[in-house]
Amino acid sequence: MKLTTISLAVALIAAAGTASADLTVKLGAAGPLTGPISHIGKDGENGIRLAIDDANAKGVTIGGQKVKFELVSEDDQADPRMATTVAQRLADAGVKGVIGHVTSGASIPASRVYEQAGIPVITPSATSPQLTTQGFKTSFRVIANDNQQAEAMANYATKKLHLKKIAIIDDRTAYGQGLADALAASLRKAGVQVVAREFTNDKATDFMSILTKLKGMNPDAIFYGGMDAQGSPMLRQIRQLGMTATFLSGDGLCTAQMLKLSAKELDNRVFCTQAGLPMEKMPGGLKFKERFKETFKADVQLYAPYNYDAATALIEAMKAANSVEPAKYLPALKALNIKGVTGTISFDAKGDIKNGGVTFYSYKDGSWVAAE
Repeated sequence: MKLTTISLAVALIAAAGTASADLTVKLGAAGPLTGPISHIGKDGENGIRLAIDDANAKGVTIGGQKVKFELVSEDDQADPRMATTVAQRLADAGVKGVIGHVTSGASIPASRVYEQAGIPVITPSATSPQLTTQGFKTSFRVIANDNQQAEAMANYATKKLHLKKIAIIDDRTAYGQGLADALAASLRKAGVQVVAREFTNDKATDFMSILTKLKGMNPDAIFYGGMDAQGSPMLRQIRQLGMTATFLSGDGLCTAQMLKLSAKELDNRVFCTQAGLPMEKMPGGLKFKERFKETFKADVQLYAPYNYDAATALIEAMKAANSVEPAKYLPALKALNIKGVTGTISFDAKGDIKNGGVTFYSYKDGSWVAAE
């Protein structure tokens, strides 16, 4: 009798243990955690952490098991070659989905690795149209692409700023050159003269030879396709040369870091576009901004809300499919339609976000202010 009671108790404990057993699901993150744009990579990683913490706090059950999501983060250094190594490392680690990469130059080569492994990957910030025109089934993005951004900048530059002659410089990365090429095409359609196409690289800090050449052309504006680590010294050198040209750029310079780096040079002649909406215009932007600051003791740099939505999209697709296996939840991801922090998250046939917004910012009183 005593043995039977003990056996029954052991059986009940074992059954209870089975019912509450956690399934750990690894989600990968890839971006620059070291190097000149590590602040953007860490900003995004923190956005992902918030999404995972929220999902774990709510308690998600998939396939009859309580799921605990775990972040596996890798540093791609914003380097195309490192990106493929990192992608393979994440695939080998058994991640069920990836949020990344941050730059187009890293995202495009890495996307092939994820496609071959059958792992869905959502970039929060890579804007090159090339990423989603490769025909890959596993590549998605939650932000507007360069074509949309360039068209918005061209319209604003011509209709609001009345610029006639624009010089273009890019850093020869997939992002910088892609945005510069798209802008040049949009400007020509609008009848604006592109007086020069110059290029540098994403490690440079001395632009005097390029800028001295441009000074002789007397452009109304200089556009730079690249990131804030180069944009800041470039703007400083433009002003050192006494050039009064308007300075234009894309979302790589629409950062809190740019405000710090170029505090002395920024004025009402500096503008940038950013794919997406201002945080105060995002459905969940202000609440996210407060939570982010409270949690990480830092301001949102740029893409943290998009990282949050990308991670949430993967989790919601798994829930909809009742499976964490990529092959099973991929169709649910393609059909996804949810309300995110940044807006509605829904993808077109190529994997691009539907109805991606673009905002034009001007500098005013120490901040980026949404102009349109």
